[in-house]
Parts: sequence; structure tokens; C-alpha cells
Amino acid sequence: MRRISIFIFLFLNILIFNSCKEDIDESNLYTFTGETIEDYLENRSEQFSSFNYILKRINYDKILSAYGTYTCFAPDNEAVQAYIDSLYDDTTNKELPHNGMTSRSLDGLTDSLCEDIALFHLLGTEVMSVYMGNGMTVKTMLGREITTSFDSISKTVAINRDAKILKEGLDVDLENGVLHEISHVITRSNQLVAGEMEAHSDYSIFSTALKATGLADTLTETSHTFGKIEKSYDFYVPEKCEVGYTVFAETDDVLKAHGIVDVETMAAYADSVYANCQEWYDYVRNNNIPISRGKDYKNPWNVLSMFLRYHVLKYKIPYDKLTNHHNEITKVTLVEYYETMLPYTLVKVTKNNSKLRLNRWEANSSLTNQVAELGTKDMHTVLFEGVELVGQKNQISPTNGYIHPIKDMLVYNKDVPRGALNERMRFDDTVLFGEMMSNSFRRISDAEVKALNGGKSGNFSAAQLSGDYICIPPGFFQNMRVYNGASTLVLYLPGQSSGWSNYQGDELMGEGNYDFAMRLPPVPDGTYELRMGYTAEAKRGMMQIYMGTSSELSSMKAVDIPLDMRIISANNANGTPDVYTGWCLWTLLDDKGVESDANMRNLGYMRGPLYYTVGVGSGNYARNNPKDLRRIIYKGKLDQGEHWLRFKTVINDASAQFHLDYIELCPENVYNSTTYVEDMY
Repeated sequence: MRRISIFIFLFLNILIFNSCKEDIDESNLYTFTGETIEDYLENRSEQFSSFNYILKRINYDKILSAYGTYTCFAPDNEAVQAYIDSLYDDTTNKELPHNGMTSRSLDGLTDSLCEDIALFHLLGTEVMSVYMGNGMTVKTMLGREITTSFDSISKTVAINRDAKILKEGLDVDLENGVLHEISHVITRSNQLVAGEMEAHSDYSIFSTALKATGLADTLTETSHTFGKIEKSYDFYVPEKCEVGYTVFAETDDVLKAHGIVDVETMAAYADSVYANCQEWYDYVRNNNIPISRGKDYKNPWNVLSMFLRYHVLKYKIPYDKLTNHHNEITKVTLVEYYETMLPYTLVKVTKNNSKLRLNRWEANSSLTNQVAELGTKDMHTVLFEGVELVGQKNQISPTNGYIHPIKDMLVYNKDVPRGALNERMRFDDTVLFGEMMSNSFRRISDAEVKALNGGKSGNFSAAQLSGDYICIPPGFFQNMRVYNGASTLVLYLPGQSSGWSNYQGDELMGEGNYDFAMRLPPVPDGTYELRMGYTAEAKRGMMQIYMGTSSELSSMKAVDIPLDMRIISANNANGTPDVYTGWCLWTLLDDKGVESDANMRNLGYMRGPLYYTVGVGSGNYARNNPKDLRRIIYKGKLDQGEHWLRFKTVINDASAQFHLDYIELCPENVYNSTTYVEDMY
């Protein structure tokens, strides 16, 4: 049965490959030997004895002999020796000569090096090359990520750029997983962000500026501590919370094109942008923060420090996850918003024509002059194309983050808050909590969660929840505060293959007599509608929502009436509006739901957006689903600063669910435009 299923799987994936622009050689995609991964290596000792020796040093030969599902990237003996030579000859680490090796041989490897090498070449799930060829980031059993891409020269998959999957050793199907023979040991950096950047000569100016501002010493965090969960119901509970950084960096060539050749000229450029930033940087103006234009570069409000801080996110995101492709419809553009280390600022990432750009600005974004369409092209003039990222093959992967080269200067000038961010902003639950991305939970599969959980699935029968979910301990998210840790259970449901009616497929769930708060993304000063996207279900609960300027209970004030998430809109076949939410099937209405949308808003509700479908490729829009709703939580002024939402159950039912799919922050000039209307997407 395994061989039959593999043949079906292979046939379907060859069809996928034929639709790609670049194809991996398919002449030897499938090999079946009846062996385990360890058998395969042992039976080919003339080729893999060195790698197998490393596995045996940490007793992983026994694991790869047993039942399970793994992916093994196996370098041959020559590749292992070349890597040993590189480690022994490495002179960069003065405190640990030869990287701790005692000799230029397998025996000279330390146990920790053996563990690092072995686990960096193993995955806890099975991944075939057809998926890797289109570019993906996967977490190894070491806990570090590797990135794959298609190598146009060798016509095969490249892993972290240097290791290539050999055509003759592609997708070797074994009893407990799949093995890929590779040309080199997969290299990994043990440097932190600033150290790794310093090692690349084409970032010499940026790297020197990081040191001058003290940021090089700041970007060193790798993890933080958190509390314990009293009862997890066998759901996966992370044992470690990784943190890190993502840096968008101009290379020396880009900087020199703008007259920047050293720290002083970079500071002069930064001065031309930030010296008078009080005019548009609302947080600075509201708090009367003095901007330094001198050489006190370590002052966080020095113009040079401000320039660099806007390039850094305090969580690590690989190139292929900066935008999330899941269940969106084809006509829309992928967009995400991330908070930077320049206080209370956002950078916008857009995927347009297969390219990622920062702070792309389109006129009348989120508005339309056509019912149920995005609008005519002439009303959406591109006012700024955005700063383009170079590409996935050029990203650098230090141990605590990612460095992404960019093709132009990235700044927080007036066009960002007044232009690029002056639109409806939708934040998926994973983006609200940076630890989701730093710990590779975003877009994680059920199989990966199960592998992390030792092969078992969780089950909370009282709440009718079972599956491969992640149980979030208190304190794991720095943007969340749980007030009653013993009574609040927070679960993340990845949903990548579940077909749920969720933006990007996933959802955040609260269980028990929950009482917790989450920090909102910062926005420029203005009047906004704050909306919460969720799906109604009979097993949901009822909660009171509060807002405050901190997570302290004393700052929280109730907003709106309690939200009953159990109310499911009646799906009347004749288009009659539901009495509670005003929902009805908009496709039955002559005006495509325009008047009905207004009536729903009067009741504090909106339909789900046209942006995504229920499941992947279903053709059934979220706007068509009576369970898919947006609740308008708040309408009023927000300043650029700290804002928190508190969710507290108002019913005594430990099985009642809290549900969050996404948050929307929509400025008044969009939801209340006098010229156009907010689009349905």
C-alpha cells in the first residue's frame, strides 16, 4: 500500500512540476529499496560511512532504524571530509581554535559538533524534492531552519545555496521516510546577526554603522523564558521560545549609489530624512521626543540609529514567509505589515509580480469604484513601487535571524504613514505575535506539529477539540498577557490542510474561563475602525472586550456590548437578512449586497472578505459563508503608541471557545470615503 500511495503521490507531483517554469530532472525521482534510512546508509558504507559515523556518535543510527517518518539529507564521505577540513582550518573563532576539533578527522569532531551536523541534516517529516524546488523553509531536528531553492545551473534543488541534491540520489523512498543524497554538508552559521553581517564584505558600511549605534550589541537575543501550563491535554507545548531578528539591509553598492561611503555619510543621509520627522512621525511629536543630529549615535533617537532601527524586525522571518500564500484568490495582492524596532512603526511587505517590495504605495488602496471588484486600474495609480528585495537565494541566515538584501534605501518618511499605510490593514493572528514566526509556527503542517509532539495528537474532549495543535504557555507571547493562567488555555491551530474558513487557514483559540489581553499593532494617528475576524460556531463562547493603553487592568475600559460568537447567521434561501447580524447571501441580491452591507454595519457586523476562500481552491468565498464574520469592536481615534485588547468570558462554561482569525485596522478615509467605497476584499 505504501508503494501504491507513493506512486500516486509522485504522479500528482510530477503534474505540479510540469506547470513550473523551471523543472528538476525527473529521470530518477523514485527509488524504493525496502530499507530503513539507517539500512540504506549502512549498506552503502563506501559512500556514507562518515555521515553514518556522525549519526552513531549521537545514537541517531538507532532512531533512523526504527519506525517513524523522516527526511535525511545525506552527504557522502568526500563531502564530510571537505567539511571537516573547513572546520579545522577555520581561524575566525579565536576563542575556540579549530572549532574545538582535536584533529583533522572524524574522531576529532566533538560530540556537540556531531549533534549539530547530524540534526541539521534531518527533518521530522517527509519532504519530497518537488516541493523544495519551488522554494521553501523547513525546520530541521536541530531546531534551525534550512531554505531550499531551484538551482538553474545544476537543474536540481539547492539547500542553503551550497548543498545540491544529486539527481542520482533524489527522493530515495525508504521504510521510515525519504533520503536525498547531497553534494556538500549543509553549512550553518553560528554567528549572531551583527557578526554574520560583518563576515560579508559587501555589507561593510551597514555593519560598521550597527557597531557605531550599539545595535550590534542589541541584536543578540536568542530566546526568552516563559511560564508553565498546568494541563495541556497532550497538545504540543513548546519547551523553548526562540526569538530573533530580521534585517532589511542595503549592500555597499546600494549605499554608494546614494553617496554613502561610511558612517558619517550614512548619518548625513539619515539626517536628511529624520531631522524634521515630527511632521509625520506622530509618536515623536506626541511625546515631544528630541531628535539628535549629532554624533551620539548610540542615542536611540539619533537620526542614524533611527535609520537603522527601521530596517530591523524583532522576529526572524525567511524570505518565503514574508508574505503568506494559502487560500487567497488569484486577483488579490499578498500584503503583510510588520512592526520594526523604530518605536511604533510598521513596514509593509507586498508580493507583486513574484517580487517582494517594501512600502509599496498605491493610490486609493482598499477603495473601489466597482461593486464586488477591486476597481478600475486608473484609480489605483502606483505612487511608489516600493523597495525591492533581492531574492531568496541571497538571504543570509545567522543563528538568530535573517538578513535580506534590498535594492534601494528604506526609510520611514512621510509617504509611509500618509501613503503606504493609509489603507485597510489586515493582520493574521501569526503576525500579531512575533514568536509565531521566530519559532517556525507560521505555515507549519499538522505532520510537523505531530513530529514535534513525539508522534501524538492532543484531545480536549470537553471542548470538542482534538488534533495537532500548539498549546501556548503563559508568557510565551510578549504581546499577550494572561490574567488567570490556570483557567486560560491558548491554542494555535495551523489549519494548513483543514479547509477552515480562515484567513491564511489558521486560527487562535482560547479555552476555559479565559481572561487575557493582546497588544494591537501600532498605527499612525487617526480615526479607525477596529475589526475582529472570526467564524461563528455553536461551541464558541460569549465575551466582553476591553481596550486600554497598557496591559494593566486599571487602563482597560469595556467597548461595545458582549460579543456572542455562538450566533450563526441564518442562511435564508430567499436573501432575507438574519435578525441578529443582518447577514444574507449577497449573490441573491440585485445590488450584490451593498445595502445589506450597510445594514450589517449598523448592527456592528461585516461579512467575511472576498479575499480568501473556505479552504484552498474551493471557489467558495468567505463572504459567502454565514459563519464568517467581522465584528466592529471600536470606532474612534487611535494615536501612534500602545493599545491593548482584553477578552474576558462572560459565561461560566470551561468548554466555550474564544476564536480569533485576524484583526483589521481601517482608517476613516477608507471606511467613510466620500469619493469611493471600501472594496469587499
